[in-house]
Amino acid sequence: DKVLTELIEPYELRVAKLREFLEDVKPSLRYDIVPLVDPYGPSVTDPDLQCLVVSEETHRGGEAVNKKRLENGLPELALHEILLMKDPDHSQNEEEKISSSSLRQRLLGTLLRPPRQDPALPSRPYVIGLTGGTGSGKTAIAKLLGHLGAFLIDADKLGHAVYVPSGPAYEQVVAAFGAEILNEDGTINRKVLGAKVFGNQVR
Repeated sequence: DKVLTELIEPYELRVAKLREFLEDVKPSLRYDIVPLVDPYGPSVTDPDLQCLVVSEETHRGGEAVNKKRLENGLPELALHEILLMKDPDHSQNEEEKISSSSLRQRLLGTLLRPPRQDPALPSRPYVIGLTGGTGSGKTAIAKLLGHLGAFLIDADKLGHAVYVPSGPAYEQVVAAFGAEILNEDGTINRKVLGAKVFGNQVR
């Protein structure tokens, strides 16, 4: 259940970056990169392994590995626990640790690759609809698109405009939900209206 799985880089690219990192840190280091096709990988079958590096979050997984090794007639691995590095730039909605999930979230709204030049595509502008619950980032993405030159149409603002006192739906809304939805100045109290609308499935 990874966050934004569609933004996870291909395995081959991640392996290439890992090789580059390992060779940069210690060129003489001997290593073997193995793709995992199950939660355990070679950790429960390789008799030559002696140690497993874990974090506080993955320590229980290390214990599960040792349990499997014992079932397979192999000695337990030494579990070497390391501390997770904190991300000083994490936002309120992100994890405190350095996390690939947070990094993928920060890619939202960025251009990952140049647009394809496809003559089959229509010449008219793209229409992009932003939807999502409260706090999902619609406003932030809309601002980013606006900075890139997109023309923004805010459906919420349009909806609010139709029931201002001079709006085309003002009288109908008041007639349907009663004068108790009005503020002292005659404007519609959106909070009171919302409670009536979402609190009544029929309406």
